[in-house]
Formats: sequence, C-alpha cells, structure tokens
Amino acid sequence: MHWLRTVTALREHVAAWRGSTVGLVPTMGSLHEGHLSLIRRCRQECEVTVVSIFVNPLQFGPAEDLERYPRNLEADRAMCEAAGVDAVFAPDPEEMWADQGSGADRTWVMPPDSLLKTLCAPHRPGHFRGVATIVLQLLHLVQPQRAYFGQKDAQQLAILQRMVEDLQLPVTLVPCPTVRDPDGLALSSRNQYLSTSERQVALGLYRALRRGYEHWRAGDPSAEGILAAAQAELSRYPQLQLQYLELVHPQTLQPLQRVDSQGLLAAAAYVGQTRLIDNLLLSVTQESAAQEKEAQPPEEPHPEGLAFPFGASAAPRRPLIAIDGPAGAGKSTVARAVAAQLHLLYLDTGAMYRAITWLALQRGIPLDDAEQLTQLAAQTQLSLKSGNSSVEPTRIWANGEEITQAIRSPEVTRWVSQVSAVPGVRQELVKRQRSMGRDGGAVLEGRDIGTHVFPDAELKVFLTASVEERAQRRQHQLQAQGQQVALEELEAQIQQRDRRDSERTISPLRPAPDAILIDTDHLSQSEVQDKIVMLYQQLLARSSTPRFDQ
Repeated sequence: MHWLRTVTALREHVAAWRGSTVGLVPTMGSLHEGHLSLIRRCRQECEVTVVSIFVNPLQFGPAEDLERYPRNLEADRAMCEAAGVDAVFAPDPEEMWADQGSGADRTWVMPPDSLLKTLCAPHRPGHFRGVATIVLQLLHLVQPQRAYFGQKDAQQLAILQRMVEDLQLPVTLVPCPTVRDPDGLALSSRNQYLSTSERQVALGLYRALRRGYEHWRAGDPSAEGILAAAQAELSRYPQLQLQYLELVHPQTLQPLQRVDSQGLLAAAAYVGQTRLIDNLLLSVTQESAAQEKEAQPPEEPHPEGLAFPFGASAAPRRPLIAIDGPAGAGKSTVARAVAAQLHLLYLDTGAMYRAITWLALQRGIPLDDAEQLTQLAAQTQLSLKSGNSSVEPTRIWANGEEITQAIRSPEVTRWVSQVSAVPGVRQELVKRQRSMGRDGGAVLEGRDIGTHVFPDAELKVFLTASVEERAQRRQHQLQAQGQQVALEELEAQIQQRDRRDSERTISPLRPAPDAILIDTDHLSQSEVQDKIVMLYQQLLARSSTPRFDQ
C-alpha cells in the first residue's frame, strides 16, 4: 500500500493508474466499520482503491470541533492496509491550501441556495461550500471514475451529486448504505465522544425516525402525521437536544407536505456536546405502493447485521434487473420477455441513444461535434412505451414524432456507438434513465446499466455471445424487416462497435464485478429468459424476510 502525503507524490501515482478503473473513498479519518464498508464496495468495483484522509478545516465553523475531531493516522493506516487499499492520500492542510483562516482569498464551490435551506445547512453556515470545495479538489487530484459516499450524510450526498451533474464531472458518485450498530445507532467517528449513558440517549434519534417511518407505513402520508409520530418518540428522551426534524425530498431537499413516492426523514441533535445526524428514506414503487403499505418492518434491527441500507427500514421496493452486454447479445429481446413475465417495467436505454443518433443524422449534425450532439440530447423530448408483448420493440417518440422503426436502420446501428460515447450525451441520457428507474421494479438493458447507470441494481446480468453468432442474429432481424445485408459486413460492424464500446473513456463496456455472466451462443431466447427469471426469484426468496445487513 502506498502512503502518500504530498500532491506531487499523488500525481505520480495517478499517472501510473491511467487505463485502470480508479475508485476514491474520501474520509476525515478515525476510520470505523462504516468507512470499511465503502472501501470493500470500492475494491469490489474498481481496479485501484484510493482512500483520502483529510480533516477538512474549511467545513468546520468557528465554534465547532475542528481541534478535538478524532485523529489517529497510524490506526487508520493499519486498517487501510488490512482492507487491501492500494493508496492512501493523507495530506496536511498546507498541501491542500486549506489553512487560510476565513478563506476569503481562495476559490470556493458554492452549492445552489435551493439545497441550503433545510436540514444541516442553516445550522452550519459555510459547511457545505467547504465540503464541496475540498471534494472537488480531491476528485481533480485523484481523477477517479467512481467515488464512494455514505448515505448517512444525505444532504452532503445530494449537494455533491448536483455538483457532479452541473459541472459535468467524469465521475460516478456511488451512494453506500448507512452502517449501524446492532441497536440501530448509525456509526460515526463522533460516537467515541459519547459516554455509556449518552449513547443510550443517542439511540432516541434513530428510534424517533423509525417511529415516523412506521406511522407512514401504517398509511398516513402526511408530513404533519409523520413528524408528529417522530416527535412523540423524541419526547421520551428529554436529554436529547433536538436541532431539527424535517421531511424533505431526498434529491431537491425541499420540504414535503406528504410522501407519495419518496421522502427523506432526517434529524440532528446534540447529546451533551456531541452533535449527531441520522436519516431514513421513505420510498415505495409506483406500481406496488398500495400492497407494500400492508407489510410492516421488523421492530428491531437484525442482531447479526451492521449495514443498514438507505431506506432499508422504509417500504421494500421491487428489485431492479440490469442487463448489460455487447451489441447483438440479445439484451433487448430477453429484457422485454423477462419484464413481461415478471410484470416489471421495461426501459430500453439503447433506443434512447439510437434516437439521438437518428436525429443527428437527419439534421446533418457532424457526429464528431460533441457540443452539438450534447445540445441535441439536452433539447430533445423523448417518450418511450413498452410493446404490448415480449416480442414487440419499444415504441419511441422524439419531440412528438414516432421513430420506432427509423432508429433500427443499418446507418443508425453503424453510428450509435460513436454518438453514445460522447460524454455530454451520456450524461444527459443517464440522468433521464436514473429518473425513470429510481423506484425499482424495472428491467433495464444497455452497455453500462450495471456498472454506471444503476451500480446498485439488485440483480446484474451480463449477456455475451461470439461475433459470428451476433452477426447471424442481426442478419435474421434485418431480413425480417425486408433488408439484405451481407454477414461479413455485419461482423465487421459488430467488431468495430465492440472496440468503440470497450475503449471509450466514459463507462467502457465491461461486466460489473458482481454481474452474473451468461454466454448465449448455444442458448435459445427462452432458455436465457428462464435463467434470469430464476435468478430474480432466488433474489426475492433471499430477501423475503427483511434484514438490516447488506
């Protein structure tokens, strides 16, 4: 493991990592099981795992605990080494230019005002600009493809996701579950401040959130009822000095009057001199909200588990199925059939990229003009509708015009990979795809669904097949549409597309580390479908009893 204390040393290693998938776990040190869960996730998904340890002066207010914040670099170093971390970046403030007092002479990242009106922000002026500034600096220095953050800091996560989106940074922020002790207390470096008696008081914060959640699950979606239930539980802990208890939207952080699909119930309180935060996500899928409200969560966390997924105490959602693979591997046909059999939504992400490609060709936009292509993707209104059966293609409209058949032409097939590799196009369409699939209960297919768009999908499948087999399948599809294309030409197109997909800078084609690979060369479509349905049913069986571990 490399122990790096200077920016110069870090940059030397960054140069050596080029071509590898780099993951970053930013921390302020005093590492615990929560941090280790991020590291394990990073190691599973990335070829290089970097942990930063930096107690950021810019995010502490004048009366906050900067000087007494727990620090133990040697213990942290040993934990990282034991966890298999490749490199630790542990700079002094001088290395990060973060020791300039008020910081009046430095450049800041200013989060949008709309994200600073609720939760912690009004009580910690300047905190999130300090967080965003240093995180952006770390992302710039380490240049990771993925960065891992705990969902306990929900406001921080929402602000950083907005920063990445607005600044079009080539990195995926991966939210990771809140990790809890068996009694439910969220792990935090500040927990070590608590005495034995204070720790019992601190449990009131989590129990109040659970009570609010249970009230919502019982059928009252109103913020008034949810907050009143949580407040009633808090009244049992007079030593808990509540700072705020709020119900907001998890992405916009705006106050909610009721929770119909999702909400974030969050609180902060002091126990003695120690400030603690916690939150729970209240979320249901649109299709099964009514049925899910009949199920009740377990009264106490599972005694064996530590990890507590974001919203795991909220209504269970139907899992996502992410199906990836190269062109012609049968993803679309299988995904449609699986969705139809399991009564799930089907999202054809490839059709979205084909639509932008078709529009660019129609309008004569040069396919090497990233700026025009990005603008086209941002301005195009896309509507999708699944076919009435598993064999019907997704119907798609661009700006009100149906282009379902037009996007399947050989010319679109030839150029769609190049268009989809444009970072701005991908960022715009990925944003829409995440919005469509965020509530679960869907089958999604593409070339980076499990690695980039939905890295947290519960079931990931990677379909593959030989170039010869894929070319033959494509030829049969075209012949059915009355088109004649030579097999050799199709093989050349597929090989070229594979190369573009696997070599692109953003989200190259590759199986997710936890994906199940299925070689479809000698399997019928129904056999592949049966395998995926069986995997999904096994997943449901394993998760039929709610647990509080990962």
